[in-house]
Amino acid sequence: MKQPPRPIPLLSRHATLIDTHCHLDMEAYQTDLDAVIASAVQHGVKRMITIGIDHSSSRQAVRIANQHANIFATIGFHPHDASQATQKALNDLAEMARNHAVVGYGEIGLDYVKHYAPRDVQIKAFKQQLNLAKDLNLPVVIHDREAHEDTRNLIRSVGHLPKGGVMHCFSGDVQLAQAMIDMGLYISIPGVATFTNAHGLHEVIRTVDLRHLLLETDGPFLAPVPFRGKRNEPKLLLYTAQMVADIKQLSLETVAQATTSNAVRLFQLPETIDNDLR
Repeated sequence: MKQPPRPIPLLSRHATLIDTHCHLDMEAYQTDLDAVIASAVQHGVKRMITIGIDHSSSRQAVRIANQHANIFATIGFHPHDASQATQKALNDLAEMARNHAVVGYGEIGLDYVKHYAPRDVQIKAFKQQLNLAKDLNLPVVIHDREAHEDTRNLIRSVGHLPKGGVMHCFSGDVQLAQAMIDMGLYISIPGVATFTNAHGLHEVIRTVDLRHLLLETDGPFLAPVPFRGKRNEPKLLLYTAQMVADIKQLSLETVAQATTSNAVRLFQLPETIDNDLR
């Protein structure tokens, strides 16, 4: 007989999590977004950051964040959409950044797997946006897929990032993680951590100090085991948090407290949340 999925890990009522990277504007949530948000809060994922990947999604991210006190937004052009990052479009994003709900710049970076935009176009857009993030005084959210060396070199080339940033959905090794940490970036752990064959990521989790880790779903993508292949959503962050706790031999509450503090610090989030979210 087929076994039912194991239940979502339970947080103590005093602990909370922050999903630092999800895409709540996407079609996967179109019919039940309010329910998705409410379910996340019920399970202890009290705050979410919804990520912009182009002009339209950045605008939608800001709109959603403005409608929910516990949701924040980022803006930017994903490497897949790098060809859209014209000067006018970047000026529009800079204007969006004036909104109080915007807490970061990204998702930006390089993707050498799908090549929806040529490498030279991606590199140009990435460098422009790293500099724009510095001008806007925002932390960066970086996408790096099989482009580790160029990603590292481009970040170094723009110099110190005063507000730091995060390596979204980290896919490198321990040495790359340390290089990014040395440049002021956090390492974000996705649901991939629950996959049995994610040996490299498990080693990163085991090695990197909790002070440098964030948690994310990348919802609706990359759902953790036991929901692999299905729609991901913020409440499923609990499975990733539990895996990090298991690998590091810590309590779930310890991981929640540390990663939440890290997210609050990086994205300059309010220290407290409304009573109705508790």
